[in-house]
Amino acid sequence: MRNRFDEQLEQLNVGLIKMGALCEESIACAVKALFDEKTSEMIAKVNDNEEETDHMEHDIEALCMKLLLHQQPVAKDLRCVSSALKMISDMERIGDQSQDIAEIAGFVHSTELAGKVHISDMANEAISMVTMSVDSFVRKDVKLAKEAIEADDKVDARFLELVRSDSGDAEYFMDLLMAAKYLERIADHATNIAEWVVYSITGER
Repeated sequence: MRNRFDEQLEQLNVGLIKMGALCEESIACAVKALFDEKTSEMIAKVNDNEEETDHMEHDIEALCMKLLLHQQPVAKDLRCVSSALKMISDMERIGDQSQDIAEIAGFVHSTELAGKVHISDMANEAISMVTMSVDSFVRKDVKLAKEAIEADDKVDARFLELVRSDSGDAEYFMDLLMAAKYLERIADHATNIAEWVVYSITGER
């Protein structure tokens, strides 16, 4: 029975890694679209990824429910599975918000606003946070999870730098600010994931 449970836990880990990788790719493609790098192609990729992310959320949710109902885990194992259920919800939202950024790209990709550099930096930080948070779950690494949580301050700082930057065209700058706000929310979701990792290992929230 324990062997079967461990096999399904490994299946859960693999699913989360794949879903996390989709989120990372979606963020990167959405921001590339903002910078006029094959904009239509990048937007299409984000949309495809978002659909696949939704399917993966349902598949992983079904696996978690199977583990809870059939294996009836207790203590740390129970926290692990219940945390995974919370994590996939945050990952699904990351996919949605990447899609929101991609939609904005159609309006601002051709502009040369100074604030775009802050968007790029925010995206790199957000992608790193998603990677760290998912990896920390698979590795059962509290230290790595806490590093992901602390990195949220860097994203917030980049957002403030963008707010203070030269606005240029006001209408386009508002679109850029909206894209930055979505990246800030993505970082918040990555923080949530990392906090659930800490809980799954230590039992503390």
